[in-house]
Amino acid sequence: MNKVLYSPTQAWTHFTVGIFIVAASMMAGGIYFLEATFSAKGFYAMSAIMLVHASVTLTKTLRDHEEAGKLINRLEDAKTEKLLMDSDKNGGDDIL
Repeated sequence: MNKVLYSPTQAWTHFTVGIFIVAASMMAGGIYFLEATFSAKGFYAMSAIMLVHASVTLTKTLRDHEEAGKLINRLEDAKTEKLLMDSDKNGGDDIL
């Protein structure tokens, strides 16, 4: 069984963190300089925070589903491998 591990490069990690900081700063600046009441600014700020939270949660959920699928496939592969090893030890007579 070949395992393919994906690890993002350091440059990609720095880029994603940087772009998040830029986007959050732009959103905060836009809300701060918005000509609206304090309650409207608070509403927009809470909405922005909730959007970030929902994005992180969705990303984690999708990743968890993918990893669970990989685990199930590995378990199935291990069961098949064990069945084949057991059948080879017994001369292959009890496959079915």
